[in-house]
Amino acid sequence: MLFQTLAIHHGRFNITAMKPRMFCPVLFYLLAFVAAFFAALAVRAQSVATDDTLCVMTYNLRYASPKPPNAWPTRRPLVREVIQSVAPDVIGTQEGVYAQLLDVAADLPDYDWLGLGRDGGSRGEFMAVFFRRVRLEPLAFDHYWLSDTPEVIGSRTWGPTLARMVTLVKFRDRRNGREFYFINTHFDHQVQVAREKSATLVRRRVEEWNTTLPVLLVGDFNARAGQNPAYDILTGDGFFRDTWDTAKERKGEGLATFNGFKAIQKDGARIDWILTRGNVTASRTEINTFTRDGQFPSDHFPVVTWLRLGGAK
Repeated sequence: MLFQTLAIHHGRFNITAMKPRMFCPVLFYLLAFVAAFFAALAVRAQSVATDDTLCVMTYNLRYASPKPPNAWPTRRPLVREVIQSVAPDVIGTQEGVYAQLLDVAADLPDYDWLGLGRDGGSRGEFMAVFFRRVRLEPLAFDHYWLSDTPEVIGSRTWGPTLARMVTLVKFRDRRNGREFYFINTHFDHQVQVAREKSATLVRRRVEEWNTTLPVLLVGDFNARAGQNPAYDILTGDGFFRDTWDTAKERKGEGLATFNGFKAIQKDGARIDWILTRGNVTASRTEINTFTRDGQFPSDHFPVVTWLRLGGAK
């Protein structure tokens, strides 16, 4: 599959008069404080610069609706708050419509994004990918549809009533020069055959790349992890690995990632996943259950994973 080459779219100290005998000790302590302050800043900057951990989020935003009680104007500041509190480096979003994504972009000025409406242009829901521009450089991107004719915009051939698609981006990490592929998708919510065929298509496309670079696959798969053939197709033979299983730490064990704007569901289905392929180590993963005064930002919870990517630069 060919990728498209990317063209992105003082402070002041005031020393009062004092006796000469007092001046030297005060100046000494002042200079010592300033030196310690800047030394601490240097240590912190060095720590940040050498920390290669990549924070990845998948988040079904729920399309923007004007109808209360979960209207987009009510939810918008909460979406901003939960994303800013996590500060992910890259986010795979699902269901966002164009005007809604413009709102998210305005609320997250440190991020750029790539995407295409599933019905073409700005029409329909997007599988938009947001990324922190100071950390990640997009090298190439592409889209395809989950159908027998994946290059045909808006195509659907496996029984679903809605077109489903994939947005994928090849990134370079500006911090260490490492490159990786990021795939974002949303499988059908009604037709199991379509989910299985979608998983087969996604896996086949990755196999065709024949790459040694890490591959991250995120999305709303509308299938319970570990209990659906679509999951088995993607993770069978260890082709993809589920970060929920490989992470050293987990938060939100047993929770459903779909809340329906109603409640946190225990012993529920984890239908939003972050999968990896290649030299990738997950240190921590969580289902973020943030709410504000009983209002959910979306009918899904974001899933977040902290990763380290290995391999050649």
